[in-house]
This record gives sequence, structure tokens and C-alpha cells, in this order.
Amino acid sequence: MAGEPVLANPSQAILPENYSFLEVYIHRESGILLGPDKLYLLKSRLQPLLQQERLASLDQLCDRIRRTPTESLRRRIVESMTTHETLFFRDPRVFDAIRMHMIPDLVKARAAAKTLRIWSAACSSGQEAYSIAMTLLEIGLTDWKIEIVGTDISSQILERAAAGVFLQIEMNRGLPAALMVKYFERAGLDWRLKENVRRMVRFSHFDLRQNMSALPMFDLILCRNVLIYFEIETRKKILTGMRGRLVPGGYLLLGASETTFSIDESFARRTFGTTVAYQIASGR
Repeated sequence: MAGEPVLANPSQAILPENYSFLEVYIHRESGILLGPDKLYLLKSRLQPLLQQERLASLDQLCDRIRRTPTESLRRRIVESMTTHETLFFRDPRVFDAIRMHMIPDLVKARAAAKTLRIWSAACSSGQEAYSIAMTLLEIGLTDWKIEIVGTDISSQILERAAAGVFLQIEMNRGLPAALMVKYFERAGLDWRLKENVRRMVRFSHFDLRQNMSALPMFDLILCRNVLIYFEIETRKKILTGMRGRLVPGGYLLLGASETTFSIDESFARRTFGTTVAYQIASGR
């Protein structure tokens, strides 16, 4: 019946018009497409913000946005919706393919210049970018000029990433003990990356829906588990932008459930075991 709350359970009620309002608002501000059945996602992502603002419900949050749409509130909503859990060396098979196939290919192609530039898009708290840095050090590229760029829409999470300090529970998830000993040092109860790793990576704010023409060219782009949150037209725009930032022979890595197929046919598919990567198709 019109006007009745949408329910996941009685404590998660929200009026249909407010759910629609948040759908449109979040899509406009972040590009995330929620759809009609993502109340659980709204609740889980925005619950800490509701508690901080002493709001009892998502309905009250909608009222706050309408009455006092401050930049601070907008930013915090976007950051709440776009901050995702990550871990070191997420999906080891991908990092095996990077270490055993992609980097050797790129090293051979860039041997004269001895430079590599890598982009970790939607980098969250930095584990992916730092995992790449450690991988390159383990390969032995200590005399190469390496630039790893991590970007995210959340300024708050970028500050965490740049600090290079991680909780013990974060260290326990995906990071081999040998690399922890080699590349981290104690920082009270936490762990801090050593300077030789941190200086390989820089972080900056970037919305993947923006024009990418001002970005530098990259040898390897990682944009994993990001496109699934966007509608098809936004995916096309992002892939077109990344194609324009990929050097000839460079690689694009997407999430396991993501593909360029039927979205951007300018990419050729390369398979390394169970890992799929994309390169610009010849003649493009």
C-alpha cells in the first residue's frame, strides 16, 4: 500500500518515497546504483552515520538531507557508501598472475626506460596498492623508477591509506608472515609500512566518473570489484577512460565477476590460469 514503510524487518523501516530519494541521491553523488532491493546495504553502510548524527532512522536522515544539505553531510554519506572492505593480496591467484606473467612482460617491454606506473583504482585503505609495491620489491625491481597511484572517492579512507598503518586484524588477513616481518614495523599495537614501501605509492582523490584525460599513462590498471556498482553507461564511460590511459601492451585487471565483454569491445582478453586480464586489442 502506498505510503507504508519498506521493511527488511520492523527495525529497518523506511518510507518508499524516502528509499527512492536515497536511491537518486546516492546515485547522483557517488554513481552507485542501488536498485529496489538494497535496503540491507543502506542500513549496513549508513548505520554508523545515523548513530554519529543521533538519528533514529533512514527517514530522519532523508529529512536532514532535505532541510540542511551541508557539504560535510554529503561527503560523509558518500564515504559511508563507497568505503569497502579490502585486504592484502586479495585473491592470491591474481597476484600470482601479476608476478609471474604481467610484470615480466612489462619489464621486458620497458627495459630501456626502467619505469613502471601502476594505478589502483578505488583503492580503499591501500592494501592493494601496497601489495603491488611489495610484489615489485620481491621481484627485485629496486633500481627501477616505480610509481603506484591509489585513488578513491573517499578522502577519509585515503588519509588512512597514506598513513600506511594497519591494525593487527588487517595484518592477519592475506599478508604472508615473511612479508610482514620484512616490510612492516611495530607502531604501538598496530603495524606501519616501512618507508621503502610507502614511498613507492601516492594516493589522491578521484571519482572514476570524472574525465580521465588529465591522468598519466599506466602500464597496469587494477579496477577490481568496482564496476559492479555502476549502471551500464557509467561502466562504458569508465572503461573508455581507462583504455585511454593504458599504454600499448599494458594490462587492465577487473574483478572476477566483471568483464569488458559487450561493454567495450576495444579490449582483448588474456588468460593466465584462472586470472583474466585485458589489453587494448590490436588495431585499436
